[in-house]
Parts: sequence; structure tokens; C-alpha cells
Amino acid sequence: MKRIVTATVNNHPGVLNRITGLFTRRDYNIESITVGVTENPSISRMTFVVNVDDETKTEQLTKQLNKQIDVIKVQDITDLPKIERELALIKVVSNPQTRSELAGIIDPFRASIVDVSRDSLVVQVTGDSQKIEALIELIRPYGIKEIARTGTTAFTRGSKKGSGQEKSQGTYAN
Repeated sequence: MKRIVTATVNNHPGVLNRITGLFTRRDYNIESITVGVTENPSISRMTFVVNVDDETKTEQLTKQLNKQIDVIKVQDITDLPKIERELALIKVVSNPQTRSELAGIIDPFRASIVDVSRDSLVVQVTGDSQKIEALIELIRPYGIKEIARTGTTAFTRGSKKGSGQEKSQGTYAN
């Protein structure tokens, strides 16, 4: 089962290496990983999508991550209300006759064509993994030359505790 685990860490050299080493030693498969600096330049957020057999292994993983040097907080956010996004660039075989057809397919996904050449075009799409997979399956018959995906990045919905704001359930569109 796929789990989304986030970790806030000190933004120091070697932290990513130590953490991914833990995944290797414990035989966890990382499906995707994203890392980026937060609102505080000395702290980074890591988002892991991990395949685990059961929830006990997820608990083990979060406990092991919390023991690591430079790890501030670890959270399994899979079952929490969250904002989850991924970016994909997809290079599709295209000619002048198929471009308008492809545009009609990608439009409902709120994707955009970001590059056009004589024999291909590049589609940019953001959303959850299921949305991206659905678009890929629809344009696959045209011929996919190349795909680059960022992996999932996510955090829980609502405001931080202590900010004086109530937790927001909000609305969103994929």
C-alpha cells in the first residue's frame, strides 16, 4: 500500500543521503521523493511516497526517521486531509493534424502545451498522481516520446496551530 510520509529536516549537507540510506537498510521502496526548502531557509521539507506491506511498517519507518540526526518532525499524512500535487512533462508525437485533437484531450485536465516542434509537443500537467496517470493513458495512443515526473509533494490542509486561525477545510480543484 502506498503511504505519503513528510519530514521536516535541518537544511544541511548529507541529510538526504542519511535518510535514503535508512530506507535502503530497512528495505523500503521509495516510489517518489521530493525535497525543497520551506518558508525558513534553514529547514527543508521531504515528501516520500513509499510502498509498505502494512501500517506497522509505516509506524516503524516514522519512528526510525524520527531518530535520525537533523530530523525535526516526521508525519504519515496518507489518511489526513492534505494538498497533494505532482508535475509531469510529457513529450508526445504530434503533427499539424493531431495537435488540435491532442489539445482537446488535455484541456479538461487543465494541462497546457508548453513546447511545439515539427514532430512533437510537450504537455505540462499538475495534479494528483491519478489525474496524471489518466492523462498519460489518454495520450499514449498518439505515441509518448518521453516523460519527466517530479514525484508527489504534499502537506496537510488547514493552518498551523497557534496562528489564531481556525482550521480551514477549503475547496480545491485538481
